[in-house]
Amino acid sequence: MAAQAPTMLAPTNEELLQAQADLWRHSLYYITSLSLQCVIKLGIPTAIHRASGAASLPDLVTALSLPPSKLPFLHRLMRLLVHSGVFAADDTTDTGTYRLTPLSCLLVDGDDDGAAIVDGHPSQVPTVLAMGSRHCVEAAMGLADWIKKDSPSLLFEDVHGATPFDESMADLDPETHGLLNEGLAAHDGSGFAAVLRECREVFQGLESLTDCGGGDGATARTIVEAFPHIKCTVLDLPRVIGDKKTDGVVSYVAGDMLSFIPPAQAVMLKGCVKILAQCKKAIPSREAGGKVIIIDVVISSTSGPLLEAELLMDVGMILIGKGQQRDENKWCDLFKKAGFSDYKIVKKLGIRGIFEVYP
Repeated sequence: MAAQAPTMLAPTNEELLQAQADLWRHSLYYITSLSLQCVIKLGIPTAIHRASGAASLPDLVTALSLPPSKLPFLHRLMRLLVHSGVFAADDTTDTGTYRLTPLSCLLVDGDDDGAAIVDGHPSQVPTVLAMGSRHCVEAAMGLADWIKKDSPSLLFEDVHGATPFDESMADLDPETHGLLNEGLAAHDGSGFAAVLRECREVFQGLESLTDCGGGDGATARTIVEAFPHIKCTVLDLPRVIGDKKTDGVVSYVAGDMLSFIPPAQAVMLKGCVKILAQCKKAIPSREAGGKVIIIDVVISSTSGPLLEAELLMDVGMILIGKGQQRDENKWCDLFKKAGFSDYKIVKKLGIRGIFEVYP
């Protein structure tokens, strides 16, 4: 006799009402994201910062030369973002005073006389604008059609006929190409000051380090400021390095990291893990201090906003490339396949783990 399927208990009225509210919340999440972009484009975080950290809606309307007729709509927008933790408020009436939170401190305009650098954290405005750009949103809207296709093409490429961070994207839309690269640079630089404060032992004793995908060298310079004895080399694509010259603080090498990595006692990666095999060739033995330093997302939070951010970052990778975010077991498998003997997670900072990987 065939086994009977388990009977599903009918939801209660209370559960259905909660489910309806949850459904609306999930269906309208994009409004929070677009509202965040709106206040950035209006310059509200920077305006509050310039007002010594607190401003009323009438103050903001005046400072930003906005039509007074839009104040009621701005109030509704700010009320949502206060609830989301983007801003803080004494009260959420039309005359309430709004303040920056740690989140909106990261959204102060980077051109604001250098004030956007919060305790060594670069402004994340380019990251937010890049992730919410029209091309990324349109790629997300094409997700269902792409999954139905038995095609090797990437989602972004399938929708737009171009690949992010590639010359094909520059040909398609130079402005978005620039925005995506600025967003990536801001993302890679975010939180590195905390890494130096919380994980100094990772860099202590090193004599040389190659920063793969190091861009303009900002991270390498931060390392040299903290550890002047470390000889830092930045490796990136020729179009990224451009005409940057070795200046006695940081050396620049233009090249393809899939083919060659300048030898150093340590190699540092912030996301480009497909070059691990090349990294292993570039470092000495573990006994000689050789290691690869990886700063990347680790899916390990048990619940709450951190886990949601980790999983959103993982699905976000589908939109723009072949990559993925990994839990510790998948990281371990990756290191073994690349021929490394051991690793350790030095510390988890937010959603990122700081790895030392040994040859």
